[in-house]
Amino acid sequence: MSFWETITGSDLTREFKAFEARAAALPDDYRVAWEQIKGNLFPYGDFTGRNLLPILDAALGLLEEASADGQTVRDVLGDDIPGFCAALAGGEGARTYRDKWREQLNKNVARKLGRLGG
Repeated sequence: MSFWETITGSDLTREFKAFEARAAALPDDYRVAWEQIKGNLFPYGDFTGRNLLPILDAALGLLEEASADGQTVRDVLGDDIPGFCAALAGGEGARTYRDKWREQLNKNVARKLGRLGG
């Protein structure tokens, strides 16, 4: 990955287009599950979403294999897709980008208040 790709995010665009092309080959119920997986995983991403690429690739691979084996989406993912995504992202209690930003904001405010009060 070149510096320019990193700055512009063109590598991410290429990756996501490849994911969508792979997902388009899935049956309808698997495509719906893929959309739900994407929506439930993005809160666990960093600012760019680069940390999610391996997770999304693995989740899509799981859907492709299950589809090829003739399994239903429910057999593979169960009824709790948000829970499945939380487990993929690091388990219950995994920090989302909101948690990270909240923590950073609290530290910055505490530092500023410390300067004002001291």
